[in-house]
Amino acid sequence: MKYSYYPGCTLRTKAKDLDVYARASAVALGIELEEITDWQCCGGVYPLGTDEIATKLSCVRALNEAKEKGQELVTMCSACHHVMKRVNDDMKNVEDIRTRANNYMELDEPYAGETEVLHFLEVLRDKIGFDELKKKVTNPLTGKKIGAYYGCLLLRPSKLLAFDDPENPKIIEDFIRAIGAEPVIYPYRNECCGGYISLKEKELSKSMCEKIMESAEGFGAEMLTTACPLCLYNLNKSTGAKLPVVYFTELLAEALGVRGEYQGKSAGAFGKEEMEKEVQVS
Repeated sequence: MKYSYYPGCTLRTKAKDLDVYARASAVALGIELEEITDWQCCGGVYPLGTDEIATKLSCVRALNEAKEKGQELVTMCSACHHVMKRVNDDMKNVEDIRTRANNYMELDEPYAGETEVLHFLEVLRDKIGFDELKKKVTNPLTGKKIGAYYGCLLLRPSKLLAFDDPENPKIIEDFIRAIGAEPVIYPYRNECCGGYISLKEKELSKSMCEKIMESAEGFGAEMLTTACPLCLYNLNKSTGAKLPVVYFTELLAEALGVRGEYQGKSAGAFGKEEMEKEVQVS
């Protein structure tokens, strides 16, 4: 399986673990992630202004490159996935935005939302299958009680993102079961952490994060896992890390037995050939 891959800015800086362990796990699962060439920041926030075109163009370039390669586009970061998916919907369904965006681009043919955008969790669920993933686990995380933290951006707006049930999601819990751990379901797992107000309204964001942590801890979670760099930052910073918070890719790499081989390395060191020297693809 080969996909175009959009890592995004944070996965090159504060969220390297989300990227590095994803790449290592992909190789172990026989998935090739072909990084988009000369990608640019997605903007981090979907622009709500109907006349805002310029900040959408980096997404359009990435989406079009995937289209030209005949590949689906995979993301890891919740924010990147959210923005990419919504811009793609604009290009598919909003004629004015599509026309004006294409007028800026020098493309062989106009882009009209042809690329399918997938989060890596969707690849695990819908392309690999959690039953098959379970068979590939060499180091099951038996005994670990892990709470999934979804946050906002993976789930809403629900009809457009179509990622999971926004009120009662289960994809991360199913993932946790597949790697041998026990998922802990708690009420605040899909509540906002205050991500985009964390600098301006620090106390409010802190209060929101503390409620999430207290909820998870109260239901027996020993750690939390997320796909969002901003959520991980907020939960750790605002609560003093009452519970460990890790990326789902780190858990995946550990379960597949490849985490130690890549610990402390940078994503730039992991081209496909270099990875395959160290990870046996099954």
